[in-house]
Formats: sequence, structure tokens, C-alpha cells
Amino acid sequence: MMDSSIKSAKRIFEVLEYFEDVKRPVSLKEVAAKCDYPTSSAAALLKSMAMLGYLFYDSYNRTYMPTMRIAQMGRWLDTGLFGDSAILALVDFVHGKLDELVSISTQSDLHAQYIHALQTSKRLRFEVKSGDVRPLAISGIGRTLLSGHTDVEIERLLRRINAVCPREEHFELNALMKIVNGIRRDGYMFSRHIIVQDAGVIAVLLPKRDFGRQLVLGVGGPVSRLEERQDEILACMREGITRFLP
Repeated sequence: MMDSSIKSAKRIFEVLEYFEDVKRPVSLKEVAAKCDYPTSSAAALLKSMAMLGYLFYDSYNRTYMPTMRIAQMGRWLDTGLFGDSAILALVDFVHGKLDELVSISTQSDLHAQYIHALQTSKRLRFEVKSGDVRPLAISGIGRTLLSGHTDVEIERLLRRINAVCPREEHFELNALMKIVNGIRRDGYMFSRHIIVQDAGVIAVLLPKRDFGRQLVLGVGGPVSRLEERQDEILACMREGITRFLP
């Protein structure tokens, strides 16, 4: 059973993410319905967030809206995490050139996590959103992140991964290192049909940014389309990296 303090924290972020999705004021009734909270719990949560200055309550329309305090809290991330917006500019550049799913991922403990993604306008596509996680030792973006670690660090991480996975999902170190060394040699990873059938990603490890965080630039989509455009995609990614991350 989830601890009450964890549940409360989870609900705060669920409310903020809902505002991010709808981008408009919302009512207590809507929050309770969309987030599946008891009305009394939703009311207490929204009232507390308003009292702390994170939400504005419009008593006439009976709606809530995030205040500028929320916007200010994340403003430093453009420079602190992405480095003077260079990473965001890189994603925009690659997305504008290719019109494919373009993403930035980083390591979150034993997972690779998408932290920024721009979707393609094409009909045949696969959905990815910020916050989604993938197995570190199995996914294309995860293995690309591992290629930036030392061999000793990879061995330690794999030991931890295997310790929490069912035995049938254990990965052998030599097999993983063969893949990782291939990424180091080629400068990219092209994963096919690993997480979702018919879906793939071409991933490139980016130079380390502020705070030493390792990031991966990925271009994803149907395997057939990525295979057809592989040379074009890699050339575009490399051009963008040279231009925005000199």
C-alpha cells in the first residue's frame, strides 16, 4: 500500500501535469473526475496549493490556475539541465529537418528516461512523452547511455539491474559489453523491435553538459522508415550536434 505522504506528493504532480496537458483554468469537479480523487481530497489539495501560492483561485468562475511561481520554478532548467538552451535548439533543429520523433533522454537510476520529446506529424508514429522510462540495459537509449560509463560502472549497474529483475530477464555482461563497445565504435545505436514491435530509435550520446549529466539524442519511428532514412538521420544529428554543441 502506498504511504500517505507519497500519495499526497504524487497527487500534487498529477494536478500540475494535468494543467500542463489542458493549458487552461480547471474546476474542482474536473480535477476530481480526471484524476480520480475523492472530491473532499481534491478540494483539500487544491486549497492547500492555493494557500501556498502555487495555484490561483478564481472565486467568480470557481476555477484554479497555476501561478507564475510554478513557471519560475522550472525556468532554470533550460540552462541548468539543457545548457543555455543549446539542447532544446538542437532538438528543434533535428525535428525541423526530419519531422520524426526527436527526444532527449537521461539516466534515472536503473532506467533511461525521456525528458523532452517532439512528435512527428506523420500518421504512422509511436507515442513517447516526457517522463516515460525504458530499461537501461535493454533499450536503445539505455544502452547508449551506458556507453558513456566505464566498464566497471556498467558491471556494477548490471549487477543491480539483475538483482531486481526476474531471473528470466537477466542480461549477461559479456553480451551487453559487446553491444556497448559497438556503440562506442560506431558513435550511435540503432535499436529495432526491442520495446515495441516495428518501432526503433537511432540514438547518439551527447557531450556531457552542466552538472555532469549524460544525455542522449534520439530519433524514433517505424523501423522501416528509420532504415530507409538512416544515413540522412545520422547526418542531420551530427550536423546539429556540431552546430549547437561545439
